[in-house]
Amino acid sequence: MEAHLLEWLNLSVRWVHMITGVAWIGASFYFVWLENNLNRVNPKDGLAGDLWAIHGGGIYHLEKYKLAPPTMPDNLHWFKWEAYFTWMSGIALLCVVFYSNPTLYLLAPGSSLSGPEGVLLGIGSLFVGWFIYSFLCDSALGKRPALLGFILFVLLIAAAYGFSKVFSGRGAYLHVGAVIGTIMVGNVFRIIMPAQRALVAAIAENRTPDPALPAKGLLRSRHNNYFTLPVLFIMISNHFPSTYGSQYNWLILAGIAVAAVLVRHYFNTRHNSQKYAWTLPVGALAMICLAYVTGPKPVATAPDVAKAPAAIEYQPLPETALGGGLKPAAPAAPAAPAAEPAPAPAQATIDFDKVHGVIQERCAVCHSAKPTSPLFSTAPAGVMFDTPAQIQQQAARIQAQAVASQIMPLGNITQMTQQERDLIGTWINQGARTN
Repeated sequence: MEAHLLEWLNLSVRWVHMITGVAWIGASFYFVWLENNLNRVNPKDGLAGDLWAIHGGGIYHLEKYKLAPPTMPDNLHWFKWEAYFTWMSGIALLCVVFYSNPTLYLLAPGSSLSGPEGVLLGIGSLFVGWFIYSFLCDSALGKRPALLGFILFVLLIAAAYGFSKVFSGRGAYLHVGAVIGTIMVGNVFRIIMPAQRALVAAIAENRTPDPALPAKGLLRSRHNNYFTLPVLFIMISNHFPSTYGSQYNWLILAGIAVAAVLVRHYFNTRHNSQKYAWTLPVGALAMICLAYVTGPKPVATAPDVAKAPAAIEYQPLPETALGGGLKPAAPAAPAAPAAEPAPAPAQATIDFDKVHGVIQERCAVCHSAKPTSPLFSTAPAGVMFDTPAQIQQQAARIQAQAVASQIMPLGNITQMTQQERDLIGTWINQGARTN
């Protein structure tokens, strides 16, 4: 029942996070589009420009003031709660997914950190990231946006590299996204909203508004706009183990972030000219290159394993995987070197019975119609390995997650060995036959 309730809590928080995130990012995209498409030719007195639009069967006329109207309207809509609820639901999701069980989901197998240390590092990085970003924006670099953007990019990728050394791939990616999200909501809470309040207060007090504050708010809003596509990728990245599961996951994140920023820059500037149209094919080419370089390497056949059944000796399944504890068991001590086996045929066929035994021992504790692990009440993602047909059907997924990226089993709680991974990989390369 605990696993079932946790799954529904995960679903509810994730859904709220997605809904509020869509509202926030959608508003960001809309207002950047609005700013870029204002008609600034001969605007009315006091206006920066206007825009006519049609949507949903209605015609709209929008006007932007250079600073503000002479008097404030009775009803003024503020865009802030979308940002606040997105961040709060994101923090709740970190707590549900990672911080409630850090040794399983957050920390990398063999990480030097304890569970509480990992949680403190994750939470602390959010606030450290904001203060570093804010300091750089308020420094002389704030007047050199291109250089500032490059330095911020380098720092975020450095953070991704550091996270990847102690966190799981998913944990590293999601914490980079959380740092960026904290920067974005910090911009709203600390810069954009105070600037808007000062503007409204000046009008109410019949004072001339200070144009520096709205300009600063607009700059931070632009920063948020460029952050959105990398953050969106990170939000969906947990579905793609070839990215976060790679040993070079931080470099892959860097490449995808560059492609995302290039695409965002095109859409931010295309109203003026098409001189940045080249960014779209470059972004597409970057994704193709990343797909190529992250492709799994063929698993070398293991004829010695195929020939000698005694070569694989199962370690007892850790008590923590089945008995209610959630902390990953320590890796088993390496076995004593075995005598050099006699050469076997280069194309020796892997016996499916051996593969089936490994998967039942290491994977089916979770991926089953009736999981024996207390972590899940149902098979994660509906993937089950109860029958040979199910195993064969999921061969590509097994290759990606247990052989190539080795992100499964989670935290390696069932202590799958490298020899067992090689055995499965060889079986898949030979056609994943079950007969």
